[in-house]
Amino acid sequence: MRYTSKEMMVICAARKIRNTDIVFCGTGISVLAAVTAKCWHAPGCTILFETGAVDPSLEDLPLAVGDPRVMHRASAFCSLAETLAFLQNPKTARHVVGILGAAQIDCYGNLNSTRINNGESGEVRLPGSGGACDMASSAGRKIVFMKLERRRFVEKLDYLTSPGWLQGGNTRERHGLPGPGPCHVITDRGIMEFEEGSRRMVLSRYYPGESVRDLAARVEFPIDVESSKEAFAPTEEELAVLREKADPEKLILD
Repeated sequence: MRYTSKEMMVICAARKIRNTDIVFCGTGISVLAAVTAKCWHAPGCTILFETGAVDPSLEDLPLAVGDPRVMHRASAFCSLAETLAFLQNPKTARHVVGILGAAQIDCYGNLNSTRINNGESGEVRLPGSGGACDMASSAGRKIVFMKLERRRFVEKLDYLTSPGWLQGGNTRERHGLPGPGPCHVITDRGIMEFEEGSRRMVLSRYYPGESVRDLAARVEFPIDVESSKEAFAPTEEELAVLREKADPEKLILD
């Protein structure tokens, strides 16, 4: 069955969401992954937006976190401060799965969504952190969405917006960050994870039809691809849920 790289990314992320998770997400493919999981295998998961909506119906997908559709038939409403405070409580934060995106990522999963240095062209300013730094610091699990390109997977970030595994090893713990670093980086060509001990990024899964050499060439830093395996292609059932239930109007998939 034919599918796009975006559909593959969404389904791979949805597979990581559990029935008991609280999914802290933004809009775009992150909320689409959460809705797909909720419509498919994790109906008990709770979707939480930083703007304060708790478990809305999401019958129509929102296009921004401030979109009124994030409030439709929500179980509860709270403020931005209350939402971020929820992430600072270890008892609740450990149940949270944060879904993040960024312009740059390094080998330890640190993220830059603040600025890019373009040499003689000058500096490009980006949206910045929002709630991403709080999420990256405290949430129990983190999933990162990134397009696999050398200009994004860099040796050194132009700016550190959200912490990953910092300098690797136990540096997060030494700096007092309560939650772990990211567990998965889901790209348009494969899935990265972080090895125990060093916490360096490794290729975990490559998508059907992809070459591990090509994937390694799209990363600026050395990356281990030897233990990687081919990812399972989306099933007809998964694609049906994604296309017909999660985003029937093709607001995000199109």
